[in-house]
Amino acid sequence: MNPATGVLIYGLGRSGRGVARFLAREGRAGPGQGVHWLDARPSGEDLALMAELGLQQGNAAHAYETVIAAPGVPIDHPDLVALRARGAEVIGEVALAARSRPELPMVGVTGTAGKGSTTVLIAHLLRACGLGAQEGGNIDPPLLDVVDSAEVAAVELSSFQLERVPGLRLPVAVITNLGVDHLDRHRTVKAYHAAKRNITAGQLADDVLVLPQGLSLPTRAQVRRFSAARIALQSGAEVLPVGELPEGIHPANAAAAVLAAEALLEHLGRPVSAHTLAEGLRRAAPMPGRFETVARLGGVRFVEDSIATRTIAVQAALERAAAPIAWLVGGRDKGAELEPLRQAAQGRVTRVIAFGEDGEALARALGLPYDVVPGASGDESMDNAVQAGLQALDGAGTVLLAPIGTSFDQFRDYRSRGESFRRAARALCAAGPPEPAGPGVKA
Repeated sequence: MNPATGVLIYGLGRSGRGVARFLAREGRAGPGQGVHWLDARPSGEDLALMAELGLQQGNAAHAYETVIAAPGVPIDHPDLVALRARGAEVIGEVALAARSRPELPMVGVTGTAGKGSTTVLIAHLLRACGLGAQEGGNIDPPLLDVVDSAEVAAVELSSFQLERVPGLRLPVAVITNLGVDHLDRHRTVKAYHAAKRNITAGQLADDVLVLPQGLSLPTRAQVRRFSAARIALQSGAEVLPVGELPEGIHPANAAAAVLAAEALLEHLGRPVSAHTLAEGLRRAAPMPGRFETVARLGGVRFVEDSIATRTIAVQAALERAAAPIAWLVGGRDKGAELEPLRQAAQGRVTRVIAFGEDGEALARALGLPYDVVPGASGDESMDNAVQAGLQALDGAGTVLLAPIGTSFDQFRDYRSRGESFRRAARALCAAGPPEPAGPGVKA
């Protein structure tokens, strides 16, 4: 067998393109540099970038020294198994960033729900404290796109990414919560949680792990606990009353972000100011697509939470939305647990508006009153769903998109579904109050 040499970027897309750009900036990619790529279904954007950088397509039968695998590729994919058998070390974008820029302080954030919002909020608070912080990772942009311009990095980490971070040590790590998700990939809740816990695997006694109250994990790091009830420093000093948070900022995310920002400032030997953190929170904006009020019509708010496909995230949206709620449910069923949602909806949801491939089946399983709206396209379905949601309310309440199902039945991704909801809601509000009516299939 030939000795393992070179690097293979396995899987392109957003992460793989970030890897390729980084290696090119480092002078490690190009003709004769030993970097290749492999993707079963490269997009036009992928192919254009590979041609621009002069990268050649590789072969999974070759013996590579390092394989940088995209998060979307299962860690037990037959090609990765075969490449490891030939001597390759399989890592991901985050491990490459940590090894290439060991001097860059990073805060890693994972969890079943709220990790993206918490990541963005941490970066915002660190910037408020005078640090050149940037966010990246599982959210745009890829981490490798910011490592050379960031003074510190806040990194959202998915369970997929955390399968391939050997040796990663984070001075500060955050786990927002641990629920149930991605069983189609991890197969068991135990395996899914094990991947999440990898965020603290490399931490030492001088490092900090931020956890919610009630969650216990074996770790060598110092543990700091947060709750949605109080936003305070580790010393217990209150930073900001929960009631003063901007609309759309979840108290639990804010509490976790404050503790993480405090821990990183201490790690860097920087002063910690409760006043500065409080002012940063007051100026914070919700992450687009995460429980954001996108339009109003009289007493009705239109709230987009298109990314809410996990039980814990949908439950949080139902609990936060102002009742009565017209709840837009649909997309492609991913097997979310529905009983907690049925309980959270009791007395708050006046009607479920079902759309998309599995909307009616999900609504029926929830056991709540529902309407089914048609739509030959995603935009048509969303237009009809938003209109039906408004008609289900008597001039006050919330039309809430917290869909449970994935977006892949009618949309490119959750972002495009959220954009469709925004357009529909704003167009409806511009047209004025609805006429009483409402075609649809009544349950």
